[in-house]
Amino acid sequence: MTDRLTEPLSAVLGARSAAPLAKMGIETVSDLLGHYPRRYGDPGRVSDLAALAIGEHVTVMARVARATVRQMRSRGGAMLQAVVTDGTHNLSLTFFAKRAGVLRHHEDRLRPGRMGLFTGVVGDYRGERQLTHPDYLIVGVDADDEESALVEATRPIPIYPASASAPSWRIQRAVRTVLDPLTEDDVPDPVPQGVRHGHGWGSRLEALRDVHEPYDERQWRRGRDRLRHEEAFVLQAALAQRRAATAAEEATSRPPRGGEAPGLLAAFDAALPFVLTAGQQEVGAQIAEDLARHRPMQRLLQGEVGSGKTVVALRAMLQVVDAGGQAALLAPTEVLAAQHARTLRGLLGPLAEAGMLGGAESSTRVALLTGSLGAAARKEALLDAASGAAGIVVGTHALLGDQVRFADLGLVIVDEQHRFGVEQRDALRAKARTTPHLLVMTATPIPRTVAMTVFGDLETSILSEVPAGRSPVTTVVVPAANETWTARMWGRIREEVEAGRRAYVVCARIDPDESADVTAEPEGDVDLVDLLEAGDPGASAAPLRAVVEVAAELEHVPALAGVGVGMLHGRMSPAEKDRAMADFASGAVPVLVSTTVVEVGVDVPAATVMVVFDADRFGLSQLHQLRGRVGRGSDPGLCLLVSTARPGTPAAVRVETMAETTDGFRLASVDLELRSEGDVLGAAQSGRGSSLKLLRVVKDAPVIEQARRDASAVVEEDPTLARHPGLAAAIAQQLDPQREEFLDRA
Repeated sequence: MTDRLTEPLSAVLGARSAAPLAKMGIETVSDLLGHYPRRYGDPGRVSDLAALAIGEHVTVMARVARATVRQMRSRGGAMLQAVVTDGTHNLSLTFFAKRAGVLRHHEDRLRPGRMGLFTGVVGDYRGERQLTHPDYLIVGVDADDEESALVEATRPIPIYPASASAPSWRIQRAVRTVLDPLTEDDVPDPVPQGVRHGHGWGSRLEALRDVHEPYDERQWRRGRDRLRHEEAFVLQAALAQRRAATAAEEATSRPPRGGEAPGLLAAFDAALPFVLTAGQQEVGAQIAEDLARHRPMQRLLQGEVGSGKTVVALRAMLQVVDAGGQAALLAPTEVLAAQHARTLRGLLGPLAEAGMLGGAESSTRVALLTGSLGAAARKEALLDAASGAAGIVVGTHALLGDQVRFADLGLVIVDEQHRFGVEQRDALRAKARTTPHLLVMTATPIPRTVAMTVFGDLETSILSEVPAGRSPVTTVVVPAANETWTARMWGRIREEVEAGRRAYVVCARIDPDESADVTAEPEGDVDLVDLLEAGDPGASAAPLRAVVEVAAELEHVPALAGVGVGMLHGRMSPAEKDRAMADFASGAVPVLVSTTVVEVGVDVPAATVMVVFDADRFGLSQLHQLRGRVGRGSDPGLCLLVSTARPGTPAAVRVETMAETTDGFRLASVDLELRSEGDVLGAAQSGRGSSLKLLRVVKDAPVIEQARRDASAVVEEDPTLARHPGLAAAIAQQLDPQREEFLDRA
């Protein structure tokens, strides 16, 4: 980036003009030029004043109907009252001053018939909406000369994201101040000339002028399209570089065992009591081929709830063990790690009992390593990993400790990858002699364009087919305030318990006095492509239900009299969590009130009912994962979504969509369309503003796909981007350490 673009606005605009912008995070010339208009006003078109909400900070275009100054008898001083209109609805403007003369300037500018932009906070006075001391700009009047005024009166008006101290037109003037003197040399272009010419685009400076200073609609659309592609192109170029770097690394080949002596994988397949789905076979073949290569596998495995990802991952582990290596499975929580270890041992049976009485002749061990292990168990797990006796090692962050050694780590599987940082992942991979193969698993359905944007340096495999024998799950929305529905809900749970089944009751928080945050679970409940903020204007503002209070209430619900009710949440000790899950699975405590710690991986086939309180406060992807915990056996499942969302709001649409479909990929796409995408490079986690200003990863799929092709071609020809310094600089600028860490998690 040139010195002109890094220049602080305080030096260009002056400290007084720069201060309001700095409060918005706009501190340099580059920041200001990247603060794109939200929309464009047509000088001849007015805003719909009926849509204004009390308390909202707005910028509207309206026509002046009248403006009068009068003395105030009761309180002294003068007041200017003006009315602007959209032709049907009115909005009052009110100004106060000690003397009437001070207001004559406003009265002169606010002449009836003039069109203007008016900004302020919408208030209410005697049932009428008003702006008090609004800032405003009169179209065609606020210009230096008559000729300029005529030109300005016909141009689209950029309307920027603004604040009370920095209204849209002041931002526009600031943009022009910094943009007009710039030359092509001042604005390096990250998009190579060949790519630009292929699309018929001009330079980046021309695009900036198109979006900030357009003379017509065609011009600002052209500039916006060019800059939207640029955002996708820079990101895809970074991902293409990572793919190239990975391809250049050396890995140990782990081919399937052949010959007469069958290995663990063959023995496991022969003992399987079910037939693999076509999807499992296809994905398994892709992974097997990757593992046999001398370059590290980098693959994302995403699957529908209950699609059999664990079996696919286990078969990959066994192939590596057959080839003399070890596999490590990294899980985000102790509950999930323990669940994985139990599941793998159960699937393997005698094949996981090497050295034990009754163990198969050709077998291995599954070691579990978590922070809560006692000294003896920890020592045994460490020895099994270091000696190679355990071909499969499952664990949490404890796997990353300095004391953990592997005999020959060949495959790293990361479950729910987004819950780990790059340092954690690399600490595990560094325990291998050569770069290990990597398989990332996620149960969160990710729309294709999101996967391409966030996980673009991984090959992607999708399991969408559910194995035969899985029962359907019916989803019903329960109105929270309807006592009849609520009573029937608890009665339904009683029926399932009496039939020997189990029920989950999910709450968004642990204690009633906690903050209302559905992602507050200490062990981490943030969906990767929840990329979404909890709650929206349509969601209830009522306090969230909590595990402790709901568990206490259920003891007094008549329908559940005599039914054991347990609790599970992130503040419990590992031993307490294990005991709660064991009691639930055995039926000793058939109703479990839990936070979303059960969202991923928990497998209790007898669980057939789930109640989710405050369902309208969750994202669809998270609700889908929660729903996947029931109906995992032969009995049908029932998911009851308790909601207080107002009809027609996005929150209501979410829960209604959940009731309509079980297609996780459709749900994830709807979720992203209904709610903010956030920053796919991690700002949702870091609290920063989005690095993607114009690009929308769901709506702009063709743009992303074209940018991916363009970027791949450029990086293939110039992997280090030595001949494209502008692109290299843009990658370095956009992928600052926090965002690069998030991207590295792929």
